[in-house]
Amino acid sequence: MKKIFIASDHAGYKLKNSITSKINKIIDLGPKSSDSVDYPDYAKKLAKRVASNNGSFGILICGSGMGMAIAANKTKNIRAALCYSKKNTKLSRLHNNANIITLGERLINKNKAISLIKIFLSTKFEGGRHLRRVKKI
Repeated sequence: MKKIFIASDHAGYKLKNSITSKINKIIDLGPKSSDSVDYPDYAKKLAKRVASNNGSFGILICGSGMGMAIAANKTKNIRAALCYSKKNTKLSRLHNNANIITLGERLINKNKAISLIKIFLSTKFEGGRHLRRVKKI
C-alpha cells in the first residue's frame, strides 16, 4: 500500500480535516489547529516525506493551492500539481507523473476536492514519451 501524506496551512485546515475523515489511511502532518502558520513549512515537511518514501503521494491544501505547489516543487523529485478540474488532475498524473496534488480551499468545495483526490490517486502515469520529458525536470 502506498503512503498518502496530507498537510495544510491555516487556510486549508478545514478542508484537510474533511478529507482525512473521508479517505482512509492518510498520514496527517499537520497543522493540528486553525492557528496561523506558514505554508512553506508544511509544504517542505510533506515534500520531504513523499520524496523519501518511494511511490508515495501527498496532498497539500492552502487558500489557493498555488503557494503550496510553488513551495513543494523546490524539493528534488517532487512534482506538485495545482489541481482544480477532473481533466487537469488526470493529465497531471498521465503526463507529468505528479506525486503531490495541491488544492485551494477558497476555490473548491469538499466534494470536488475528494473527487479530484480519488482521480489523482487512481490515475497511472503513461510513461513513454512523457517519461523522457519528466526526466528533464
